[in-house]
Amino acid sequence: MDAPRPDVRAARSWLFVPGDRPDRFGKAMASGADVVVLDLEDAVAEDAKATARAEVTGWLTRGGAACVRVNAPGTPFADPDVAALAGLPGVVAVMVPKAEDPRVLAGLAEAVGPGTAVVALVETALGMHRVHELAATPGVARLAFGSIDLALDLGAEDAAVPLLCARSALVLASRVAGLPAPVDGVTPVLDDPAVIQEAAATAASLGFGGKLCVHPRQVDAVHTGFRPSEAKVRHARRVLASVTEGVGQVDGQMVDTPVVERARQVLRRSGGLDEGGLAGDPGPAPHDTRSA
Repeated sequence: MDAPRPDVRAARSWLFVPGDRPDRFGKAMASGADVVVLDLEDAVAEDAKATARAEVTGWLTRGGAACVRVNAPGTPFADPDVAALAGLPGVVAVMVPKAEDPRVLAGLAEAVGPGTAVVALVETALGMHRVHELAATPGVARLAFGSIDLALDLGAEDAAVPLLCARSALVLASRVAGLPAPVDGVTPVLDDPAVIQEAAATAASLGFGGKLCVHPRQVDAVHTGFRPSEAKVRHARRVLASVTEGVGQVDGQMVDTPVVERARQVLRRSGGLDEGGLAGDPGPAPHDTRSA
């Protein structure tokens, strides 16, 4: 039976699996991750690239559905990766590492076909410099952040403050280009869900809509981090229940149109827009749902 195709535009958790470990593909699919990313790049040694490509394409041909991270443009493995994936029905997206050149991305999008989304993984100084061009490239459906590689390229620490400008740039470029909120980078901590949850919540507060994961244990924590807290949900309900038009106040704070729209966003993210007497409220257009 063919696997269901994930919604790349709305996905929160993106779980990497080494492409040369087919024994893990099914486990990844059962992890609850919104998107499984079969990795042909960093997780695979050079002498295993051909094997990984064969394992991934075979699994996708037999009914699997996943995103595939190909090798970076300019490497000897990139073109064979793209050629092997072109036209395969199970490829829901191709993630392109070291995304730097809009022309290369456009050519890759044409090669894999219109039914396959292209996710541009921005992780170099040049990629950040061109991030608005990358976001506006035909075929690019979403941006993702390679925080660890960018920190290395910049000689910076992979931490919140040093990379704040870069993260905000991805959010702004996505918004201007009309893309969904971008996908935040990996947090390498494997055994502390609280750390992952906090990192996801911080990413959501900046305007990100998802996060890259390297272990199934991270998935639930990412989902929790992107879900609004009960306090925020309760406040949003009070805003929408108390303000009918114009300017008002709730909990001692002014409430005007942007605050009302923000409350709608919070309830959509929580799945509760129709709860608490709010049924039938259409909210803003889908373009506005990607803010955290």
